[in-house]
Amino acid sequence: MTNKRDALFGRLRYLYMGTSDVQKDVDYYTKVLGARKIWDIFSFGTRVAALRLGEGPLLLLADHRPAPSCILIFQVDDLQAVSKELRQKGWKPEGERFEIPEGPCYRFNDPSGNPLALLQITRPNVLGITIGKTE
Repeated sequence: MTNKRDALFGRLRYLYMGTSDVQKDVDYYTKVLGARKIWDIFSFGTRVAALRLGEGPLLLLADHRPAPSCILIFQVDDLQAVSKELRQKGWKPEGERFEIPEGPCYRFNDPSGNPLALLQITRPNVLGITIGKTE
């Protein structure tokens, strides 16, 4: 997916958006904007719905994130190696490494405070689907 000569980050996988009402937003994106719901889960007191609105990353609507907010989640091949290289350049994650259904992540902010995250896919079919070009 990534090549050392190209970039540390792979593709932009998700736009992780906060919502005040998941169902209301899912209805808007699907019924008004024509998005396709890929999955919708409720786990550990949190509801997250994945929507395909167009080409590019999936939209994840999450009720545990404040609205409005959006975290850009980039896929990496090796989270440990990438985070080690970034730390050598002064990068600091926001808190400890954490897990989402597909694998481990680090969240961080750019100098202006914009939230981003890195994700290594270690459980690609954990939700019973394959997310990609042929979903």
